[in-house]
Amino acid sequence: MSVSVPLLTPTVTVKTFRPANVRHILCVFPAYTEAFGTFDHAFPLMGPVKAFMPPQGILLIAALVPREWQVRFVDENIRPVEESEFAWADAVLVSGMHIQRRQILDLARRAYRAGKVIALGGPSVSAAPEDYPEIDLLHCGEVGDGTLDLFRRLDETVARPEQQILYRTVDRLPMTQFPTPAYRLIDVRQYLLGCVQYSSGCPFTCEFCDIPTLYGRNPRLKSPQQILVELDELADGGTPSIYFVDDNFIGNPRAALDLLPHLVEWQRRRDYTVRLSCELTLNVAEYPEILKLMREAFMTNVFCGIETVDPDALRAMSKRQNLRTPILQSVDTINSYGIEVAAGIIIGLDTDTPETPDAILEFIEAAQIPIVTPNLLVALPHTPLYERLQKATRLNSGEGRDSNIEYLQPYETVVANWKRVIRETYEPRKIYARYATQAKKTYLHRKRPVRPLDQLTWTNVRRAVEVFSRTAWRVGICSDYRREFWKMTWRELRQGNVESVFQIAMVGHHLITFGRECLTRDVQASAYSARGREEPPLVARWQNGAFEEDGSNTLRNVS
Repeated sequence: MSVSVPLLTPTVTVKTFRPANVRHILCVFPAYTEAFGTFDHAFPLMGPVKAFMPPQGILLIAALVPREWQVRFVDENIRPVEESEFAWADAVLVSGMHIQRRQILDLARRAYRAGKVIALGGPSVSAAPEDYPEIDLLHCGEVGDGTLDLFRRLDETVARPEQQILYRTVDRLPMTQFPTPAYRLIDVRQYLLGCVQYSSGCPFTCEFCDIPTLYGRNPRLKSPQQILVELDELADGGTPSIYFVDDNFIGNPRAALDLLPHLVEWQRRRDYTVRLSCELTLNVAEYPEILKLMREAFMTNVFCGIETVDPDALRAMSKRQNLRTPILQSVDTINSYGIEVAAGIIIGLDTDTPETPDAILEFIEAAQIPIVTPNLLVALPHTPLYERLQKATRLNSGEGRDSNIEYLQPYETVVANWKRVIRETYEPRKIYARYATQAKKTYLHRKRPVRPLDQLTWTNVRRAVEVFSRTAWRVGICSDYRREFWKMTWRELRQGNVESVFQIAMVGHHLITFGRECLTRDVQASAYSARGREEPPLVARWQNGAFEEDGSNTLRNVS
């Protein structure tokens, strides 16, 4: 007796979807608004560098586009999309963050003028789709079934819909199935840093943060083998430094311990020619084994959200992980492993007092942290902070404001406090003094190449001469803080820290220049500000020579 068994149809995923039609997909990343963390003023010193980091999200989407379709990528931090590229495209895919909202909407207007449908994904629209009523297709959430539905729609038609369509991911693609982002579509040498992502999500529930809502509290992971492939591709492409864009590199300490030995071995093979850095929470100071491996993996810099030095404020914002060890002690511990700390600081907390700016400045002086990014507190959509202030009717998105919060102090006082912290923190003598301290207490503990002479290639020497010439002219001759620059240069060269000369000069020049602009120009006081400001249109900036034109990159996807 025979029994018929029904054939099971394989589940189609975003990776296995095979379209019926050929499409031309133009992926675009909008320009950033200048900020402390974008390092725009460093780019003219760095030869071919024109932008901060490759955008991971949109490059992942470009890698997932069906292989039957053609895809191009343009980063508008490097150059604008050309009319011929809009004409080539069947659809335009865009990703961005809150601070890029104005540039996203400008991209949409240009795409619509060309008669093209546009789809928007990324953290901003995922958190606040209501902010983008003008966009045709919205992709909310991470890569997964929502992405598959978007691709299916583009396969069926590339006509603009009569009304907005929203695709929301419910079933996420496991990160172990992520392809390598389409780094092949970029010239990594045009970026200050390369970047990779190992994990997504953070277990902590800081009141102001939207990461747990967007990406979850249980960090999802790639495999170490995936990361090594990405690191090799970026390093082979010529990047000197790679940043882990994880929400919290130690969100899962056990996962960090799983990855780090692979990074150590990778660095040994490459003889410590690529600096690594990441973002993590200050409680890393409680994990000496992780710190030891980070040192062996040539992790030279970390960004920590210190936020405030007021213990009551940290408790109020549910950031108790910063209270487990005294903050200064934690910073010193991290420095002892050769790792420099950069600090995020928030101004405008309910617990702030007239003495708060003094406390922040005293902390910076005591910790000797070179890079500090002060921001006004902003209530991001769907965070506990947003919900609390909404109930208290303390949200205000009025014109001319860089925050949507009605502070307990007058708004003008909070902005004045922000400016005071910046003015005193980025006075040239003080920032170079902090770097001098780092050279004594931090840089001495770093790994060094075993075969340094192997790095004396003609390409490296030529690049070093070019960068030093630019730096010597702009900073060592034309700046009013040239004396501090030359003191630092001779000190680092005597200790054999050639690379530190470039690092300190480049970062210091940006911080000093942007810090002065914060005091003299219409600069946004928060990285999340939605306020417009008077500035020339983006395309006009490029046409005026702020960026050089270069050819487009085209790829028939083979992932």
